[in-house]
Amino acid sequence: MTLEMINGITAQVFKVVLFVAGPPLLVGLVVGLLVGLFQSVTQIQEFTLIFVPKMLAVFACIFLLMPWMSEKMLSFTANLIQQIPFYIK
Repeated sequence: MTLEMINGITAQVFKVVLFVAGPPLLVGLVVGLLVGLFQSVTQIQEFTLIFVPKMLAVFACIFLLMPWMSEKMLSFTANLIQQIPFYIK
């Protein structure tokens, strides 16, 4: 296993992590910004108002994107397992 192979695998890992974790994190960020804006406009300082919409939006995003996310992870894992004989040489 050469240094180039390790760098390639590491780059693929980071791409898969960004593709899988990115959408829920972005949804949480956007919902958090919107709720914060709503709180600053209305001057409502309720702590549960921050977490409940954000949690529901992230869960909905994960629920809707789970087939795509699992396909990304499974294809990466299957590719990695299939390439084991190549990596050993």
